[in-house]
Amino acid sequence: MSVSSAYQAVKRISLRDGVVSNGERNVPQEIPVAFSYGGSTHAVMMASPVDLEDFAVGFSLTEGIITDPSQIEAVEIVETEQGFVVQVSLFDEQADALRSRRRHMAGPVGCGLCGIESIEQAVRPIPDVSGTELILGVSDLVAAMDALHREQPIFRQTRGVHGAGFYHGAKGLVAVREDVGRHNALDKLAGAVLRSGHSGGQGAVIVTSRISVEMVQKAAILGSPMLAAVSAPTLLAIETAERAGMTLVALVRGNDMEIFTRPDRVTFDGLHQK
Repeated sequence: MSVSSAYQAVKRISLRDGVVSNGERNVPQEIPVAFSYGGSTHAVMMASPVDLEDFAVGFSLTEGIITDPSQIEAVEIVETEQGFVVQVSLFDEQADALRSRRRHMAGPVGCGLCGIESIEQAVRPIPDVSGTELILGVSDLVAAMDALHREQPIFRQTRGVHGAGFYHGAKGLVAVREDVGRHNALDKLAGAVLRSGHSGGQGAVIVTSRISVEMVQKAAILGSPMLAAVSAPTLLAIETAERAGMTLVALVRGNDMEIFTRPDRVTFDGLHQK
């Protein structure tokens, strides 16, 4: 699926600088994407119709269905009149584990925290990334956010999607994924990172959205010790990052930013500190 399938031109009336004009604008597609395991639908997400194989791998990882891409036997993407069905085939051990999990689920699942049946599961323990060695300078984080903005073709066309990138400590920005949903963009990124053979511990996750607790959870499950965003974090996100030993950087705008947890992973490039 090409980038152009993620948006469509629509007619609109524009009012700018006191002038009314007719024209068109590209707007992002938002379609249902159903994840099916062993023939049974596990969740339906509203998403952008691109990078669905990455989405399948990343979603399976961050939802705890797999711990490694090698546990997936095959991914088949089926287009329907209403959207897409992503059929994920798991090898026997993981398939059995998922069937057992389903038997204990209290009800249906949906967007966000899929398959969650209790408050305790919503704030579930996440991997400890405190021992992961990654040092980035302020200039690296500025460069990472700049590069992410440049590598978002769907955003350039629509101004209506989120972006997530993986900034490798030695190689720079090695993967970018976009979606109408910020969680979806991060799941797609996780899948892209793993499928490319990189380790999550080798770099930082960079996102164009605010930082919620789910974003911290997904980044930690990927194994990344650093999450940086253009917008602000929630209190629970900060507390969760602190427990996970993750460096949380927010409000990265130009040369400005705020570091909330584990600042020892960020070097200040000789900047004056009060």
